[in-house]
Amino acid sequence: MNTTAAAGVGARGRGHGAGEERSLPWFSRALGRLVQSADRSLHLSRAPCPVSRAPLFMLLLALCFPLAAQDPGADDPAPPEQAYHSIDAMRRGAPLSTEPVSAPMARVENADLRRQRAWPEQPPTIPHSIDGYQLDKNSNRCLICHSRTGTEAFQAPMVSVTHFMDRDGQVLAQISARRYFCNQCHVVQTDAKPLVANIFVDVDQVIAQPANARE
Repeated sequence: MNTTAAAGVGARGRGHGAGEERSLPWFSRALGRLVQSADRSLHLSRAPCPVSRAPLFMLLLALCFPLAAQDPGADDPAPPEQAYHSIDAMRRGAPLSTEPVSAPMARVENADLRRQRAWPEQPPTIPHSIDGYQLDKNSNRCLICHSRTGTEAFQAPMVSVTHFMDRDGQVLAQISARRYFCNQCHVVQTDAKPLVANIFVDVDQVIAQPANARE
């Protein structure tokens, strides 16, 4: 092929490429020009070079892609805020985007007066404060007063006989391991107001209701 024919082929090739370039989106054309400019500046097409074209192409693509993928509605004004309706009594209706003022800490009732039980098998509540009590596998502060031998000295009620029974109903000489940790069932009471309404009905009230009302 002579020089004139080669030049003609090159011209046709450039013309075809230019037509394709005009049909591409603007960011694709800009990206192509950047790659060609980088090739000429780094001589990537003439001599070996440790810089690879693939990482350069990916870098330029990453720079141009956010312009093409930008949300056309990103600059639109935000929708108006609506009233927040919460069923979480702990937050007391405050929106999740705000930090509500903490409620005052409730005080533990320390009158040392026994409370009525709501049903016969209810574990009795603790009528005094237990702050600082050690209750772990090494020591049980509760048993100093409520053990079999401590009731006379402290005039505290002894733990129930069920606390001496193992899983098979055998009565042991000491507190059963499954009843050793008292605060599994027994808890203190505070003067805090209920967060939700309490519709509990005492067993005596249930018994006193007429039979047709309980159905």
